[in-house]
Amino acid sequence: MKGLSSFPENGCVESDKWTGQGLHRFLCVQGGDHDRSYAKNSEASAFAITLCKPMLLQAIGSMKLFVGGEGGGGGSCSIRVADLGCAAGYNTLATVDTVVESLRERYTELGFEPEFEAFFSDLPSNDFNSLFRSLSYTMPDDVRPRSYFAAGVPGSFYCRLFPRGKIHVAVSLSALHWLSQIPSTVLDKGSRAWNGGRAWIDGASEEVVEAYSRQSEEDLYNFFKCRREVMVEGGVLFLLMGGRPDSHEPRNQLGDDESREKHPFTISMDRAWQDLLDEGLVDEETRDAFNIPAYMRSMEEVERAIVKCGGFEVQVMEYKRMSENSSEKKQELTMDPVSYGRAKANLVRATLGPIVEAHIGPHLSEQLFLRFERRVSSDAYLLSKTCFYGVIIVRAIRK
Repeated sequence: MKGLSSFPENGCVESDKWTGQGLHRFLCVQGGDHDRSYAKNSEASAFAITLCKPMLLQAIGSMKLFVGGEGGGGGSCSIRVADLGCAAGYNTLATVDTVVESLRERYTELGFEPEFEAFFSDLPSNDFNSLFRSLSYTMPDDVRPRSYFAAGVPGSFYCRLFPRGKIHVAVSLSALHWLSQIPSTVLDKGSRAWNGGRAWIDGASEEVVEAYSRQSEEDLYNFFKCRREVMVEGGVLFLLMGGRPDSHEPRNQLGDDESREKHPFTISMDRAWQDLLDEGLVDEETRDAFNIPAYMRSMEEVERAIVKCGGFEVQVMEYKRMSENSSEKKQELTMDPVSYGRAKANLVRATLGPIVEAHIGPHLSEQLFLRFERRVSSDAYLLSKTCFYGVIIVRAIRK
């Protein structure tokens, strides 16, 4: 990451970093294990993963078992699991542990003892050092060695990351709503798709939303095409991604007014950017050039990409809606708005911090999140609202 001295006075870096092959250099969650890291601020993702865990276990419990050299194993039986968009922290380790141990139990019942390989894959900007430090830890009372051979695979899951026909189980949890790039037209001030004044696309103009939709369609097709090539026949593909109901148009990414008001990508984020602009810390061009590379798909869009790609039989596809916090937690946070603002700001830092810092530098990035925190904690009306997140769960078999 560049130091502050590398940034121009207005904080703006070259916009071509957001398109083409540039974004992968800094699109990642906040690494480390500190209070502002993703590892310490991934409760929402953890809740979503818990929500889909029974479906994941069902998928593993019903999948084909591979023995001997069957399924790309060569002369021995080695089962390969890939977590695509793994990030860092507890969530990815818990997911892989669940898959491996569930499969191990099934093989034990048959009298087989295959070896397991687990591939943790994310963009090169991901904090793999933190991830692999976590791999070396065990619970205080757990003296068992790690039950699989682990490897890191840096690269975009919109590209092919493995040899053909080698992966038996591929999972991607809470990652596929991130796009490979910001559409170039959204960053072109002369284009009708210029997204001036907004950090994201919920409620944006038709031209902006259409540009994101096209990018999403291209990305998702590439994702399924690459998985089709690397997975063995009978292998399981299990996905959890941010999504929206089929009944909502793409510009309605969040589904309801309360979620739109409270979601960290929308009103509070735009107001924090406006505060920097009003205070003369950034100029309008810098503010307008920042766009969040995320798109919430509908099940119809996901199904269309799978059908276009071919090679997969969808066994389950569901849309689920979950609350940001339990009613008890919401009441607790309402009584302490300062703590709520800090927690919300840490969540956004953990998710968007690296790309904000790449855009305006570390000093202005810190100023932005401080204003975001202040905006959230001082809005009593906002504290009383409930933000809902939509997710799409897909379970498919490689044909």
